[in-house]
Amino acid sequence: MEHTIGGRGVGDDDADTTGGAETGPALEVACDESGSDGENLTGGNTDVFAHAGVHVPVAAAALALDEVRDRIRSPAEEYKANHLLREKHRRVLEWLLAPGGPIHGRAGVHLTEKAYFVVDRVTGLLLGDPLAAAALYRTGRRDLGDEGWLAFLAAANRLLRARDDGGPLAPAVHFRTTLDALRAARPGTPAAGLLDRLAEQRDRAEAYRAGLSGGANGHIPVLEPLLPAIVSTAAHWSAGGRAVRLVHDRQNILTPEHIAWVEESARRAGIRLSGLELVVARSDARVQLADFLAGTARRIASDELNGRGDPALTALLRPYVVATSVWGDARSRRALAPDAGPAVHVAG
Repeated sequence: MEHTIGGRGVGDDDADTTGGAETGPALEVACDESGSDGENLTGGNTDVFAHAGVHVPVAAAALALDEVRDRIRSPAEEYKANHLLREKHRRVLEWLLAPGGPIHGRAGVHLTEKAYFVVDRVTGLLLGDPLAAAALYRTGRRDLGDEGWLAFLAAANRLLRARDDGGPLAPAVHFRTTLDALRAARPGTPAAGLLDRLAEQRDRAEAYRAGLSGGANGHIPVLEPLLPAIVSTAAHWSAGGRAVRLVHDRQNILTPEHIAWVEESARRAGIRLSGLELVVARSDARVQLADFLAGTARRIASDELNGRGDPALTALLRPYVVATSVWGDARSRRALAPDAGPAVHVAG
């Protein structure tokens, strides 16, 4: 079961734009992501993945972009989140996120702590125990040490990712070998006990890898955080039974098959997702605002996760963080969302 961190829901000021009832027109939300490394969650460039949704009229979004350009005055044709993250433009970032800014109360961001996501996926696959991920994440680094914990994460990532340069079962063998070494090095610890349980599931791990090579597991990547994040974004904006339609920046992972998976997952969860349209970000000002939020939220959350958070920026981000964000680190979770509710499993 994935930890969640909560934030502000859709505000009352959205009521006049949704139709106000289940039979009203769909709420249109523009989306973008930041921090994608595909299925390489433990050895990529980022440790946080962010998926943002923004609900503002097209004209208002265009005005907000014009204001950002006027304040930053960069010659770039397309502004991205990294423009706002430069120290010399901090006041522009603060203006964007602050109460009274163009997206406050009309935007949300789903955060995924990648290391925890890997732990959740591997314990879910092998153990099916909703409490195991939190327990292993809480004790793993402490009991195994930094080097041992990173070795476990890398082996788990390799086990779960679809592509591998070795033989079909090589990732399962490597995972078992890594578990054996870590268990022998730290016997009797709580983390070693959890690794014992994982090691007992050798047949299940090998069956998973064999299924990947034979196509039996389908084509939905277990380690891709974007797909469940989209489902969670739809759930956030459809709170109260309203219908929601997502307008999303084009991504290679969003194939017709994967979009169908998102729509089916939403349907099974009772989420009223009425459609998912792909657009080029430069053609939609709302998607560009979502890019701003996703990119800046990812950096702010990553800094908080790594103990170098900026209290002022963390406070500005806090109202945007949605309840189904996937986060394991307790200290940074409290900073990002001190009023977090109980854990909720995200579709995936």
